[in-house]
This record gives sequence, structure tokens and C-alpha cells, in this order.
Amino acid sequence: MLFSKLLIPTLKDAPQEAEVVSHKLMLRAGMIRKVASGIYTWLPLGLKVLRKIENIVREEMNASGAQEVFMPMVQPKELWDETKRWEKMGPELLRIKDRHDRDFCLGPTHEEVITDIIRDNVKSYKELPLNIYQIQTKFRDEVRPRYGIMRGREFLMKDSYSFNIDEESLQETYLLMRDTYKKVLDRIGLDYRISSADSGAIGGDSSEEFHVLAENGEDTIAISDSSEFAINSELLLKDGEDINSLEGKASPDGNGTIQIKKGIEVGHIFKLGKLYAESMNANVLNAEGKASTLYMGCYGIGVSRLVAATIEQNFDEKGIVWPHSIAPFDINIISIGFDKDDGISSASIKLYEELTNMGYDVLLDDRKDGYGAKMKDSELIGIPLNIIVGKKYLESKEIELKGRDGQTSYNPISDVKTILEFFKDK
Repeated sequence: MLFSKLLIPTLKDAPQEAEVVSHKLMLRAGMIRKVASGIYTWLPLGLKVLRKIENIVREEMNASGAQEVFMPMVQPKELWDETKRWEKMGPELLRIKDRHDRDFCLGPTHEEVITDIIRDNVKSYKELPLNIYQIQTKFRDEVRPRYGIMRGREFLMKDSYSFNIDEESLQETYLLMRDTYKKVLDRIGLDYRISSADSGAIGGDSSEEFHVLAENGEDTIAISDSSEFAINSELLLKDGEDINSLEGKASPDGNGTIQIKKGIEVGHIFKLGKLYAESMNANVLNAEGKASTLYMGCYGIGVSRLVAATIEQNFDEKGIVWPHSIAPFDINIISIGFDKDDGISSASIKLYEELTNMGYDVLLDDRKDGYGAKMKDSELIGIPLNIIVGKKYLESKEIELKGRDGQTSYNPISDVKTILEFFKDK
């Protein structure tokens, strides 16, 4: 892709409304633009990152044996009445009416819809277990949308729902999804903790949250300094206790001491048990030929929120520092004098074509700007590797390889092996 043809409206300064690092940098890097409070348009650069995360999520869900569907965002009131959540959800549920005065909502989650599908189409225990997922736009009418896409009203989410014949089978699926989420976050390259949590409005028997550790996180979690133990601090506090009073106390799992950390919740998994299946009369015939109420699990991961969470953990004073797995481009060819020197332009184009054919996602900065402006933009948007084709090339046929981490080397333009070495362990 040519930089001059790509819609990347970068900003020197972030708007005053931007409070946290991810919101500031996503606006400055030209990834998103605000349409209304808590609602954003994803521009080409931001969408590339979003799709890469989406692909990781989809690959790991498919590998787990889950089946992908696509359910409607608009849901009828009648389904929500069955679970009594039409009123329980309160003003967070955005309600609408059609021309016939029938009530609908914009779905914040899809337990009712998927349970309705399963009860009408799955009749025997032999068809179980089932794990159905989708990657869909959700809408929650937040009281105070903030932090850009981290706490928006419209967002992209992967939600999945498992259906099992008994508690033992549900536990197996739950642990499988827990492991799947770990694989997703590990592939992105995030530092995270899995914490015991309150089931909240979703309900159910038990749940766990996946928190990306970050200073701007909205949640406070207590973690062990010597184990994987983590818990939402609200569940650990006694009446009248201050959060900071937990710091340094013995970890409840018997390993090490407690540390208080801020976290961004990017995933939440629930054991729903029979909660929804009973209220919606979702049954199958068991091995004895009798009607048996289904056991359910629910598993959500915020695909768009993962973009913001990743930035909150990967940035410096220059801009975003993307993990290689989700960077919008692998390589940026900074061509100095592209519009003035045929030798530089032809060398840049040839290199671009070679690297693209090798499978790299390459950006070619063909703009008339000088080295400083081009490098600042590349560092702002966080491209892992820059290749500078300029004066050095004219003098000695060498190009400069400059990583986003600041490491620099000079190599003959023909030596593509150097580029491969840069990425081989990433």
C-alpha cells in the first residue's frame, strides 16, 4: 500500500476529550474518529489491527471445535421477557420500536437468541456438547461512555455459548474456553491475569475475568506475587476495608503476598448452569429417553477492546509499539526523495514488490515529506520495522533497517535475509 493513497489522518496533538493513552494515540494515529458519544468509525489503519485480532480469535475458536454463526443485532422483546431480563437490564438496554409498535432491542448479548435456536433445533443428548460463537457488533447504552473504544456504547465482541447435558460436560467446555482465551492473549503478546469475578447481569453459578494489566484499567484486582492467583478486589474486601489494605497480605492461595493492580477486562467466562435453559424451556432427550434441561456456558471476549488494551500496555513517548502479531503493517519502506530521484523510487518499488511477494504486509511511504516527518508518522502508528531508502542507497547501495525498538543496521538492498532474521523470532 502506498502511504499517499491510504487514509491516515494523523494528528500532532490529541483532542482534549481524550483521557487515556489508547484513546489519544488511536486518534493521533488516524485509527478512529468519533461519530457520537461512545460511537466511533474505524478508519483503514485501525480496521487492519481490529481484523488481525479478530482473525486470531476466530482461529483459536475454530481450533477449539466451536462453530461460528451470525445472529441478528436486533432482538424481539418477547425473548427477553422469557428470562425477565427486559426489565432487569434497565436503561443499559437500548430499546426501539418498529413501525408496528413492536418492541425490540439492540443486543448487548445473545443468550436469549441462541437458546431459542437450540431449543427448536437440538433434540437429543447425542447432538451435544455444542459450542456456538459469533463475532458481532454489540450495543450497550453506557451511562458515561469514556476512554474511547475501551468503554464505548457500540463495540465488536466475540460471544459464544455452550450447551451440555450435565455439569461434568459443562466443566470440560468451560476449561476448554479458558485455555482458548489464554491462547488468544498469548498470541497477541499481552501480560494478563485470570481473576475470580462476580457474574453480574449475565448471572450463573460462577465466572472468571481476563484482565490485561494496565495503569488505566477500570478494574482493581488482587494478585499473588508468587502464583497465578488473582481475584477482583471487590470479592476479597470485607465491609469497611480499603483496597490498599490488601497490599502485602498473605495470598489466599497460600503462595506469596497480595499485590494490587489495575486491569482492563477483555474477557469473561461464565458457568450459567440451567439459568437460561429452565426459564426458556430448553430441553433434550437424555440417554433414558427423558426430557433433560440443558446446562449452559457463556464466554465473551472484547475484540475491539483488545485493541485499546494492547496499546495501554505497548507504547512510548513516540507512539504505539505494536506486537508483531497485530501490527497494521510489518514493514514501512521510507523512501527519501521518491518524487525526485528515479533510482530511489525504482529501488523502493522493487523492494516493496519483493517483500510483498514474500508474504509481508508492507507500506511504502512515497510522500514528498522529509525523513523526519515520515519517521515520526511511522513511530506514531507503530510499524515494527522501517527500511530507509535514501542517500545511503545512492552512495553504497545500502539501506538502513530501523526497528520500532530503536535498533538500527545497514545492509545491501539485495540482502532480504536480514529482514527475515529480524522477524524469525517474533
